[in-house]
Amino acid sequence: MTSIKEYKLGKILIEGKTKQVYDLPQNPGLCLLLSKDRITAGDGVKAHDLQGKSEISNTTNGQVFQILNEAGVRTAYVKPAGPKAFIAKKCQMIPIEWVTRRLATGSYLKRNTGVPEGYRFSPPKQETFFKDDANHDPQWSDEQIISAKFNLNGVLIGQDEVDIMKKTTVLVFEILEKAWSTRNCALIDMKIEFGIDEEGEIVLADIIDSDSWRLWPAGDKRLMVDKQVYRNLTSVTSADLDVVKSNFVWVSKQLQDIIPKNDHLVVILMGSASDLDHCEKISKQCKALGLNTELRVTSAHKGPEETLRIMREYESVMNNLILITVAGRSNGLGPVLSGSTTYPVINCPPLKAENMPIDVWSSLNLPSGLGCATVLYPEAAALNAAQILGLSNYMIWAKLRVKQLNNFVTLKKADKQVRGVRKA
Repeated sequence: MTSIKEYKLGKILIEGKTKQVYDLPQNPGLCLLLSKDRITAGDGVKAHDLQGKSEISNTTNGQVFQILNEAGVRTAYVKPAGPKAFIAKKCQMIPIEWVTRRLATGSYLKRNTGVPEGYRFSPPKQETFFKDDANHDPQWSDEQIISAKFNLNGVLIGQDEVDIMKKTTVLVFEILEKAWSTRNCALIDMKIEFGIDEEGEIVLADIIDSDSWRLWPAGDKRLMVDKQVYRNLTSVTSADLDVVKSNFVWVSKQLQDIIPKNDHLVVILMGSASDLDHCEKISKQCKALGLNTELRVTSAHKGPEETLRIMREYESVMNNLILITVAGRSNGLGPVLSGSTTYPVINCPPLKAENMPIDVWSSLNLPSGLGCATVLYPEAAALNAAQILGLSNYMIWAKLRVKQLNNFVTLKKADKQVRGVRKA
């Protein structure tokens, strides 16, 4: 094999039990991962050919990374390359499996006697295992990972990097858990791997498919559709492999169109065109969180009938609707809308420092029966809207969680740069 799609293959960089990784000499910084028609368990002790598995695995992996990339998670995945392969950033892989568990089952019960199967971890339980087939992937502590002094693409894996990967591991699990809940399917546990790309960034890498997790439709272990079905077989017939394959196909089909519809709207209403700059800042923050916006100019004082007409216009066509009002001085816009609609209303007045105590009062001191919130900054207005919409849209929720993770990572990196004793 010399090429796949438009990609000329170079040497094999690494070959695993179920995949090959090829260099792409004409595409610096990228590699190609090719799945095999092979299923294994027990560190490769049990292994069988499974015709069609490579295409199913590649499709499932692409669907999973589409979710994670859309949410903003840093990953190595770039794009598919035919039915059995995909393109990824070149990474030096950290030889650790990062496992997240929602329910206690499987090997966890053997290592933690006395814990009943189905024990629920809140927050999810996070564990790490050193990749070593000969020793059955022993569990490692943070201290063991740090003491190993892995140095990959110029990055020494220390406590900061471990902390980032632990938080990212739980985040990835929770995003996919919410995605699977829309299919009435419980994500029980899963494993992922990280690499360090050529820019020295930690990225989610490798493959995430039906080999990577436990999935129980309707939360019922008896209905499991993951590789555990294969692991549990004491003898393997062709009929057994057909069942395993059909489960994998079912998983891939369930992932089709699992990203929520883009059916929400944040309407930003300003009392005067002079507030446009403030509204544009709100819109920019909303778009960064994946929120659709529309700007309108209307005054509840000068044109109350038109203000209510505009509101009714959106109410008649949108179910997932947020109204953000921008009005200075005496804010009638937010309270009037709040008293006339059941949709959420957020006040974000364009305050000036010299008049802030006076102007903000009309947004805060509301008559009884009104429930509009008030925030002072464009980012806060966008975050408030996203938190509301995220209650029914897991992708918006995921973008909020990724934003929180990015804040954590930014602080970690900044602290790492400045820490250290400065001698007098």
